[in-house]
Amino acid sequence: MLRFNDSVSILPSTDVPTPRYRAINLANLRSLPQVQTLGEDRIFEMEVVAQVFPFKTNSYVVDELIDWNAVPDDPMFVLTFPQRDMLRPADFDRMAELIRSGADRATIRAAADGIRMTLNPHPAGQLEKNVPDFGEGKLEGTQHKYRETILFFPSQGQTCHAYCTFCFRWPQFVGMTDLRFATREAEKLVTYLRRNPHITDVLFTGGDPLIMKTEALRAYVRTLLEADLPGFQTIRIGTKSLSYWPYRFLTDDDAEDLLDLFREVNDAGKHLALMAHFNHPVELSTEAAQQAVAAIRATGAEIRSQSPVLSHINDSADVWADMWREQVRLGIVPYYMFLVRDTGAQHYFGVPLARGYEIYREAFRRVSGLARTVRGPSMSATPGKVHVLGTTEVNGEELFVLQFLQGRDPDWCNRPFFAKYDEDALWLDDLEPAFGEEGFFFEEAEATAPA
Repeated sequence: MLRFNDSVSILPSTDVPTPRYRAINLANLRSLPQVQTLGEDRIFEMEVVAQVFPFKTNSYVVDELIDWNAVPDDPMFVLTFPQRDMLRPADFDRMAELIRSGADRATIRAAADGIRMTLNPHPAGQLEKNVPDFGEGKLEGTQHKYRETILFFPSQGQTCHAYCTFCFRWPQFVGMTDLRFATREAEKLVTYLRRNPHITDVLFTGGDPLIMKTEALRAYVRTLLEADLPGFQTIRIGTKSLSYWPYRFLTDDDAEDLLDLFREVNDAGKHLALMAHFNHPVELSTEAAQQAVAAIRATGAEIRSQSPVLSHINDSADVWADMWREQVRLGIVPYYMFLVRDTGAQHYFGVPLARGYEIYREAFRRVSGLARTVRGPSMSATPGKVHVLGTTEVNGEELFVLQFLQGRDPDWCNRPFFAKYDEDALWLDDLEPAFGEEGFFFEEAEATAPA
């Protein structure tokens, strides 16, 4: 009988060729045979948008996930290749004219940075409110927004195997160093955890921490495991690698070493949860992805899935129901449906709250109880994770019913509140309080809080 800590190889047979990771970016985009069939106009549009938003994909995504016969509407193509309408028309025209006129790199970069700064590059108070104080200064490379969970940004993990076009952390990847989170200082993190024993969960995030070699990740993990922290219970790893490069767990040089590290966490009595980002059922369809899921689960680690509901990609109840069913079949726990954050190309990818709720409700009613672990749609807004519970009518007025799943103040959690119904609202900031109130209860609390 297999135990979670048994070292079991679930790697492909040795006579199967080992795939090689090949990145595709702006520099080699035109060399891709599939792209060459799209025509000069569309290639130029992608190059224009890629001056502002980060672009990187890879050979696995291109060869295994995208249906090139369905391009430009294929959801995986939209998820990973720049789309013209990600830029507003005036911004697109401005960048296109600079490129056509042969402007130098510095001029193009300055124009791109100017556009980026109008796109709310760090939403939800990530710079101003989330970085905790540490002695004489800030604990750089971390965010501590919710009482029990701290986010840790290892410096070697601040890129990904491929970039999502909707990514809310896009400033991490465009060279704007003042807007980038990263740290190597695990010892300071341990000291902070010791001073805050109510923190139970450390979330490794990025970028993608699993872009790192296992040796580097192990150094961080062992620092936590060996610190004997009384409150520390769970390591979470936010990752898209199961979707964009499942060979990280199968045939990479240190794949077995990575799985051994997962077992090590389990053997130490800590819980390891991979917070996997799946945006479409196609990402779960390949043999490599399914083998990777099985290999991870055999270590005792748990996989939870989350995604925003995205226009042009997965804004369909059919897609979500299919995705949740397949996740449950593979042993993945459906966790969150998010709404697109108020940053970057929200105008292109965003789905209104009302529409997002209807997609969630319709998909939710089609799946069994094992898939109904998923919560949504929710907004990771400045005050916290706001859950859209639905709509109702009071005294003839149509309203949104909302509550906090997480809040800067834990007392806000599970406290229902109401907003005027607005079928076009994309975000919390678009909503108005119901019943003639001047502000929401959490706004009043923040306004009266001591500085």
